[in-house]
Amino acid sequence: MVNEGDAADVLVVGCGIIGASIAWQLACHGLRVRCVDPAPGSGATYAAAGMLAAVTETTFGEHHLMRLNVRSAALWPGFAAELEAETGRSPGLRRTGTLTVAFDGGDRQQLNRLRDLQHQWGLDAQTITPDEARRKEPSLGPRIAGAVWAPGDHQVNPRAVQKGLLAALSTRGVDIVHRRVVRLMTDNQHDDADAGTVTGVVDDSGQAHHGGLVVLAAGWNSRQLIPTAGFLPHAGRVQPEPPAPATRPVKGQVVRLDSSNEPAFRLTRVVRGFVQARQVYLVPRDDGEIIIGATSEEQPDDRVVTAGGVFSLLRDARALVPGIDELPITELTARARPGSPDNVPLIGESGVDGLILATGHYRNGILLAPLTAGAVTSRVLEGTFPDSVAAANPSRFTHTHDHEHSAV
Repeated sequence: MVNEGDAADVLVVGCGIIGASIAWQLACHGLRVRCVDPAPGSGATYAAAGMLAAVTETTFGEHHLMRLNVRSAALWPGFAAELEAETGRSPGLRRTGTLTVAFDGGDRQQLNRLRDLQHQWGLDAQTITPDEARRKEPSLGPRIAGAVWAPGDHQVNPRAVQKGLLAALSTRGVDIVHRRVVRLMTDNQHDDADAGTVTGVVDDSGQAHHGGLVVLAAGWNSRQLIPTAGFLPHAGRVQPEPPAPATRPVKGQVVRLDSSNEPAFRLTRVVRGFVQARQVYLVPRDDGEIIIGATSEEQPDDRVVTAGGVFSLLRDARALVPGIDELPITELTARARPGSPDNVPLIGESGVDGLILATGHYRNGILLAPLTAGAVTSRVLEGTFPDSVAAANPSRFTHTHDHEHSAV
């Protein structure tokens, strides 16, 4: 256990699924780790449905992100097994595959365009008939115009994963400080991050926490701490200072239903769909819970659930799976995802010594947790980030960085 007055080998700012996964992997290698987070796992992790959707999350203009997602999806079975072996807690990994369905003819055209893109990028997405889709998922409604089957897109339970990670951190002696980080500390006289090396953080009680390295994994709140001069050129290189990339909140609303007491209703697979060009998903759990989401609103993290948001989700979900009408609502949740300027996360050097970034995962924080944790662990142990996350290098936002890097 690291005492507050002691320096940790690594300070992790943020203890949602990204920060907690990083801390766990580092602790597994014997490093002294401390996490600072006022409410671990209460942000985007808490609202997430947990789709491991490397194929069905694919969209135009996000080739680099797709490759990151595919790599991380391949890591999830081992990551889940290791976590369950250490804690005895199941992370809820379910290998069910994912159905994406179209409600009408226009939606079918949109789905077919997406399928063509998936095929172009070498992904396993199979066109099936509506009847074949109903055989896989009998709960689908009568008005289905088309379907695509992604057998490799599965799911986990993010809340179960988070509980497992916190248990693992406790077992490994990782100190979790339930405070909000308000600023970075550096070794220069101005005590900010405009120059010098980051040596720790200060929390909202005024307590200083020192570390050999600081990992910023605070979701959309990372924008408050990313240094404004975080991408200044190193000494001896003269070039204009580019703007530092910033995370942004993208609000999503989620509805949770309970089907456990409705034996006539059964949903077994993840169902995604287009309903008059709007996207919706339904994710079933083993215990009968069904998660419906999610809106995407460029709004602050006010955590307010709106009538319009809930209406739109239920309207579109019942168009695909009419049987949800009789199910009780158990929870309404609103949280903000951490978006980046190009929707690709920020995983890499910040440009300021002593500070690395692991944030901005937007829609794919759950999916990308194993890849991010492994990349940060490689950086800490070996001194460099692996090529597997080159597409997420924050330096892509500098004027001189080559956007067509090799990680494709």
